[in-house]
Amino acid sequence: MKVFVAGASGAIGKPLVRQLVAAGHEVTGMTRREERAEEIRAAGASAVVCDVFDRDALEAAMKEAAPEVVVHMLTALPAQIDWKVSDPLGPTNRVRMEGTRNLIEAARPAGARRVVAESVAFLYASRGDWVKDEEAPLFKGAPEPFGGAVEALADLERQVTGAEDLDGLVLRFGWFYGPGTSYASDGSQADEMRKRRLPIVGKGTGTFSFIHVEDAAAATVAALDRGAPGTYNVADDEPAPMREWLPVYAEAVGAKPPRRVPVWLAKLVAGRALAGNAVELRGASNAKAKQELGWEPQYASWRQGFREALG
Repeated sequence: MKVFVAGASGAIGKPLVRQLVAAGHEVTGMTRREERAEEIRAAGASAVVCDVFDRDALEAAMKEAAPEVVVHMLTALPAQIDWKVSDPLGPTNRVRMEGTRNLIEAARPAGARRVVAESVAFLYASRGDWVKDEEAPLFKGAPEPFGGAVEALADLERQVTGAEDLDGLVLRFGWFYGPGTSYASDGSQADEMRKRRLPIVGKGTGTFSFIHVEDAAAATVAALDRGAPGTYNVADDEPAPMREWLPVYAEAVGAKPPRRVPVWLAKLVAGRALAGNAVELRGASNAKAKQELGWEPQYASWRQGFREALG
């Protein structure tokens, strides 16, 4: 199968390209930088250097690749997000709205029949059950900068699942860990953990769903030709409150046990939005993806993954 991967040089793009090539697919990977293009070619795929906001170049690249499936894994996140700057998620929000529109408009004339796009599984409203399925309401009206991010993701999902003449699947990924991610042993979260700047806030009830990047890539490969159009939570089998997973993560990266801080102090230091996540975040059920995509995570729990495969 011919597959066009936008975002082929990212944390999930790298294992995805490798897995696609290993499965026998003909892959074209898109990146904005020539040095990353060389990495894509080294993995056995074709590469194109293109900006998703350059519509003419994107359409030309897509037509030349003539893909059956377009995979959208584009973001614009820095290695470490500075939550104190104005609109830290703004560039990625633009990618998810305008970039998605450009990809879909380029996919049709290129002959694609399916689009598979990345979303996140931690955008559910912070009320009710602690683990959500795909029918649960999104966190509309979340405090900034997450409010704008939820709106951008909702827009991406509407575009993909509502695309005319295309089967649109959205994969709502849990928190990535593994090589190249912020939770890797050399990532920004590990650095914060070692500096004891990643505490358990309040009762630590915020519930996180994790996914190793290799498992995220495997789910994407499965979605090329399985599953009806719609949304799918792609996460491991064990959503867990922060008070449970954070001490395990600290041990995995060689850090001291996390401190505990009251909610009021976390709001003062980190802001309302981040403090809210620590006590109110909801996890995600992966039952639909397992059943309809025929997918199973290799790392069924972050407990195993943190110990064996942080990267």
